[in-house]
Amino acid sequence: MEDNVANSQKYRVLGGSFAAYTFDAFDLLLLAMAFQPIMNDLSLTRSEAGMLATATLVGVGFSSVLMGWYSDNYGRRKAMLWSLISFSLLTMLIAVAQTWTQILILRFLAGLGLGGLWGVIAAYIAETFPPKQRGRAAAFVMSSFPVGVGLASFLAGKIIPAFGWRALFLTAGAALIVAAYVFLFVKESEVWKEQREARRTGTHTAPEKVSVGEIFRDGMARNTIIATAISALALFAYWGTTSWLPTYLVKERGLSVADMGMFMTILSVGMFFGYNLFGWLADIIGKRNALALSLCGSGVMLAIYAMTENPTMLMWMGPAYAFFMAFVGLMGSYYGELYPVRVRTTGSGFCFNVGRGVSAFAPLVLGGLATTFSLQTLILLCSIPFLAAGLLTLLLPPSENLRREETGPKKQPVPVR
Repeated sequence: MEDNVANSQKYRVLGGSFAAYTFDAFDLLLLAMAFQPIMNDLSLTRSEAGMLATATLVGVGFSSVLMGWYSDNYGRRKAMLWSLISFSLLTMLIAVAQTWTQILILRFLAGLGLGGLWGVIAAYIAETFPPKQRGRAAAFVMSSFPVGVGLASFLAGKIIPAFGWRALFLTAGAALIVAAYVFLFVKESEVWKEQREARRTGTHTAPEKVSVGEIFRDGMARNTIIATAISALALFAYWGTTSWLPTYLVKERGLSVADMGMFMTILSVGMFFGYNLFGWLADIIGKRNALALSLCGSGVMLAIYAMTENPTMLMWMGPAYAFFMAFVGLMGSYYGELYPVRVRTTGSGFCFNVGRGVSAFAPLVLGGLATTFSLQTLILLCSIPFLAAGLLTLLLPPSENLRREETGPKKQPVPVR
């Protein structure tokens, strides 16, 4: 009976996390899909449009510290709920925004909610699933990112031509349904609750409150710095490309908004299969090695994609490039193993989201350079950070050398050393 309850909780966490991260990706991509009509409507330059994406990612960077700290101190479930509710409502308000400044502020505030979700989900999965299932479980949950991308692309192609860009942002309200599911059906992590109780009763020698400084002590500093640098490079390349890819397809490849939505949707299909295949591969060759392969493959395929001009070939090369972009899911399962339960969300969330915060300047930088160079050239150059991140990954310890924690009511977590 106890095993049935545990299995039920596992799959509720899996389903809730999949749906939550779907709308995290969905919300992030809505702005990129609406760039061109917003620029036309508000008479914005490419630099000003890029600043809107940058504001979102700056908020995401701050959120990594804020929401990671909140999750480790007050629970995974509460952090997930706050993230979902905040970014959903703030994104919906963009539908009534009248100026560039108003959108800028709303995107920054929404970013504060968006950034916290990744680390919370990574910790939830690591604390709910046994070690032998974590790679596949994390990859499956993170594969919801391309589902969100595909959904945003599909709706943009249908809604913007018919109802305008403002109506598109109202669709972010669907994340509130996911929040209701988490509130009603997903329980708090038992491993986190044990850690909290141990700190309260004094049976754990560490201070009751978790601090960010802990991830830079006890041998964790090197891994924190390297993993953050990997995230910054990979996500700079990803967001630099993704923020401007819809505009690139319309302005430099001559696609209509509806066709662009179709191309982006097809691209996300390749990403979905890549996430799940790389999750399976990670359990065979190790998470670190799979992560390095994903990043290097992304760099090579992005360069080929950027140089493809024929529309038919461009449509087929998109999924081939996106297939290798499984690194976010791999980071979700691998980074969590670099840290003990006590600072798992803080550590993994810091590495990923501070890196994402650094990458915030990618849309702005590319938007500024686009006044001098073509978007094709700039997207081509984004392959370099991907390759650098892949090589840097090899400086981290192989996942098989990391000490794994068994989750469950009878086990105490063992720090990773």
